[in-house]
Amino acid sequence: MTKSTLGAPSRRHFLASSAALALTAGAALSPAKLLAAEPIKVAGIYTVPVEQQWVSRIHVAALVAQDRGDISYSYSENTSNSDYARVMREYAESGYKMIIGEIFGVEAEAREVMADYPDVAFLMGSSFKEDAAVPNLSVFDNYIQDAAYLSGIIAGAMSKSGNIGMVGGFPIPEVNRLMHAFMAGAQEMNPEMKFQVSFIGSWFDPPKAKETAFAMAENGADVLYAERFGVSDAAKEKGLLAIGNVIDTQSDYPDTVVASAIWHFEPTLDAAIAAVQAGSFTAKDYGIYSFMAKGGCSLAPYGTFEGKIPQAALDLIATRTAAIKDGSYTVAINDEEPKSS
Repeated sequence: MTKSTLGAPSRRHFLASSAALALTAGAALSPAKLLAAEPIKVAGIYTVPVEQQWVSRIHVAALVAQDRGDISYSYSENTSNSDYARVMREYAESGYKMIIGEIFGVEAEAREVMADYPDVAFLMGSSFKEDAAVPNLSVFDNYIQDAAYLSGIIAGAMSKSGNIGMVGGFPIPEVNRLMHAFMAGAQEMNPEMKFQVSFIGSWFDPPKAKETAFAMAENGADVLYAERFGVSDAAKEKGLLAIGNVIDTQSDYPDTVVASAIWHFEPTLDAAIAAVQAGSFTAKDYGIYSFMAKGGCSLAPYGTFEGKIPQAALDLIATRTAAIKDGSYTVAINDEEPKSS
């Protein structure tokens, strides 16, 4: 893996099943061809540091695929939206066969670039669905509402005040659905649960998220939903509990983070790699690979909170997890902006 310096520094607008998916999607290739295939040159273009929650999951999955020998991987981080199209072109001109990243703030410009490089596969986080007019663009996002719902059950069981604070980046559909799923889970334990909801207008501003969370604590919240970095710091300082999102930060907050909804990007990336290997990559919505039934999300281990979560919540989580995986229970998707109650 190499880290590129193509992107100019900036702070950004947004930031066993995996193998089976890859083998299934690549079934059109003979074993001999698969063995002989050269690693696919893949570039990642990120508008925030690779340590940021959302991007870190893509980065980790790419490293796994590289270690497996499927891809050779380079990346640019902190790429500003104004530079994004230029960096895309530079990677495409340099012979990269797949480019992954996020185009939430540059949808129109990115699609213009893709039209100029029809032989390059683009797998991009996007607020829009696939478009047959751009056949080399497949879209995705972290649709981890299943795990967010389960983490909400824990929050509802752990809250004594019946008041939960929720701090998000922007009220876009992808975030809204996670918040609604979390709220639905919490209400499973306490139908009268109250929520304080606020968006900080940034994908990476820990101080602002922290101050927002402080205000919620002052208003009675005893559990905080940490959709953004900074919230768990506020919870730790106030002696409250937090629920994480996308990554597991309990090792950093062992007495604070009870549970986290984890995004696994591996199924998404592996399916795309297999399609490129098979020569069948085309416009598609890969969002489904973030669903729990596809191995795209899970609850993090409870770690230091083992034995501290009410058994009623654990029993419901076990029941719902099995039902989500076998398709007999579907977490409702609500992309409308959530409001405080």
